Amino acid sequence: MYEAVTRNIRVSVTPQHLETESRPEQNRYFWAYTIVIENEGDETVQLRSRYWQITDAKGHVEEVRGAGVVGEQPHIEPGGSYQYTSGCPLEEPSGIMVGRYLMISENGDKFEIDIPAFSLDSPDGLGSIN
Repeated sequence: MYEAVTRNIRVSVTPQHLETESRPEQNRYFWAYTIVIENEGDETVQLRSRYWQITDAKGHVEEVRGAGVVGEQPHIEPGGSYQYTSGCPLEEPSGIMVGRYLMISENGDKFEIDIPAFSLDSPDGLGSIN
């Protein structure tokens, strides 16, 4: 598991290689990742948008931006958490993802929180790049 804490918001990531969805002979490798966002602060926050930087083993970088996560813009109360699972395909057997969420507090302050860098490693790869 990978973790980062920004402004009392903890983001934990657990990646998992999905062999059943991957096709190494077609240069297609697929991962699921589960993210838990825990509000350790004292005010309700809302996740408004996401930004991802995805780098494969050959250094090819893809950037992804969008509203919310998995079609939602969740509110997370103090002491509460939000969990979701999403996926990432690559043309290489390994890579790395890192990103950030744009949050807004109940008083209207906008701020970014870190999503920790995490490795995407398949059994077909030569080892971790992170």
